Amino acid sequence: MKIAPLMQVLLNDADFQPVLVHTGQHYDQNMSGQFFQDLAIPEPGYHLEAGGGSHAQQTAEIMKRLEPVLLKEKPQAVLVVGDVNSTVAGALVAKKLGISVVHAEAGLRSFDRSMPEEINRLVTDSISDLLLVTEESGRTNLIREGVPETNICLVGNLMIDSLQRHRAQALQSGIGQQLGIAGKFGLVTLHRPANVDQPEQLAEIVSALEIISRSLELYWPVHPRTRSRLADNGIALSPAIHLLDPLGYLDFLWMQAHSTLVLTDSGGVQEETTVLGVPCLTLRENTERPITIDCGTNRLAGTSKESILAAWRETLEHPRHGSIPPLWDGKAGPRCLEALRKHFLPHTVARVS
Repeated sequence: MKIAPLMQVLLNDADFQPVLVHTGQHYDQNMSGQFFQDLAIPEPGYHLEAGGGSHAQQTAEIMKRLEPVLLKEKPQAVLVVGDVNSTVAGALVAKKLGISVVHAEAGLRSFDRSMPEEINRLVTDSISDLLLVTEESGRTNLIREGVPETNICLVGNLMIDSLQRHRAQALQSGIGQQLGIAGKFGLVTLHRPANVDQPEQLAEIVSALEIISRSLELYWPVHPRTRSRLADNGIALSPAIHLLDPLGYLDFLWMQAHSTLVLTDSGGVQEETTVLGVPCLTLRENTERPITIDCGTNRLAGTSKESILAAWRETLEHPRHGSIPPLWDGKAGPRCLEALRKHFLPHTVARVS
């Protein structure tokens, strides 16, 4: 969702020759291949096929397989997005080869270093040369950490570019009919290790979902790791909680847009629900996207049964309508392009107004 708008603007600018590298970190067809089709992303120039393993194993494997690609291509810059293992692996390999690093979605902070994503964000930002920021908190965090303001550019949210571009198409999805959805429903996503890898924590969250499902049917596209944890720990679900295979981008966007409530631990879903105006309960103790709370429809619900149900009741009694954050207007891609042009091609004529 972040790569698609970038590839679109870069491919349409003769001054750039983008080469797309798919690390393979997300290797399930519904979690990767289907997204490439839905978002019309060009076929990657390289498939590293480095999926699976622990955080250390995966990061190391991506680094090992990416280095020969960069030695062959000799790029002027490597652009990495988000906060996954591919992000920090790409940044480290590039920097050690003396290649400039651009980080899209820079500066976000949960201030919780027990989260692998927070470590990835901190390391990547500390070695990046150009930092493209989605919200004002990111700019503030980077300046506090000593990043020169000249290296920071507030561009908006690439995720929302994809949402706006594909929204009408997604609303034509037949997923609701396929699932037999006739009335109001809630949508669940859960994948963070802190929530799904500890049996007691997973059971705590599921117990809250069970109670919510008594008044609102829940649909849960299940991450493969989460599905295995549910089975391994013998956690049973009520018939009102419908487990689904992972969904493609368009089908999932339809589900979000039509939900009465979304319960998630995903950062991207917090952003999308804010723009869609759908109430969101984030099943975490913190968020690196505070604008979704300050400006949007998101609430921190915590991870205990009691805190989740309290946030659910608060949502029912005091619904939060929210507004769209600044620069989340579907034009982040062109602003990223202009930031790249100014940084790497300072003497050329601007192509973006």
